[in-house]
Amino acid sequence: MNNIRTVYEHTVKNYVVHRCFRLLTLWLCWILDAVLTIEPSWSSFFIGEFVTFKCDMNEEKDTDWYYQINKDGQEFVSYDTNKDYKLQIIATSDSGEYQCSGSWLSSHHIKNSNTVSITVLADKPRATLTAGTTIIPVGGSVTLTCSVQSSDGWKYEWFRRTQTTSEGKIRDQQNRDIRVSQGGIYSCRGTRGNPVYYTDISDDVTIEITCEFSLVISLSLSLSLDR
Repeated sequence: MNNIRTVYEHTVKNYVVHRCFRLLTLWLCWILDAVLTIEPSWSSFFIGEFVTFKCDMNEEKDTDWYYQINKDGQEFVSYDTNKDYKLQIIATSDSGEYQCSGSWLSSHHIKNSNTVSITVLADKPRATLTAGTTIIPVGGSVTLTCSVQSSDGWKYEWFRRTQTTSEGKIRDQQNRDIRVSQGGIYSCRGTRGNPVYYTDISDDVTIEITCEFSLVISLSLSLSLDR
C-alpha cells in the first residue's frame, strides 16, 4: 500500500475535479463530475439582483461542449456554447435547485453537475441604523452602525445633513461601522453586486453635540438666582 499515493489533485470551488494515483508503475487518472458555481455566492437574493451561473465540465476544452441550465429538474436555459449564464432575478419563483448539463459536441456524451440552491426574498430590504449614543460632548465621537438583515455581501453608503444644509454623501466610507464627531442627521443604505443593488435608506438618527460653555452659563445663572 505504500506504493499508492496521490500525485495530483485539482479543485474548483472546493470540488475535486481531476485526480491521479500511482499504483506501482501504473498511473490511474480520472475526471470527476461537472461543477456548477454561482457568482456572487450569497445565501439569498432580492428581486432585481443578478446571479451568474458558471458551468465547468472539467473535461476537454470549454468550447467542446454545449451547456444547459436546469431548474428543479426541468430545462431552464437550453443548450448553448456559453458556459456562463447571467440571470436577472425578477420573482420569488426564481428560487429553486439549479444544475448544469453539458453535451459533448463530438458525441452524445452528457455530464451533469452538482445542484446549487438559490433563495429569492420577496421584500426589498431596508437598512437599519443604530448609534451608541445620540448625544456627545464637544470633542467626543460616537459609533454608528448600519446593517441589513438576513443576507450578506453588503457595503454601505452614509449620508449626513443638518437643519441648514442639504443631505450629502460621506466620502470614503463603506464600512458597516463609522465613527463621527459632528452633529447632524445621519442615514445609510446597503449596496452590493454588479450592477449595484441598493436597499431602502434607513430611518434617520440625529446626533447632538452638548456645549460645555452653555452648561457653565446655565449653572452661573442658577447660582445667581438662588442668591
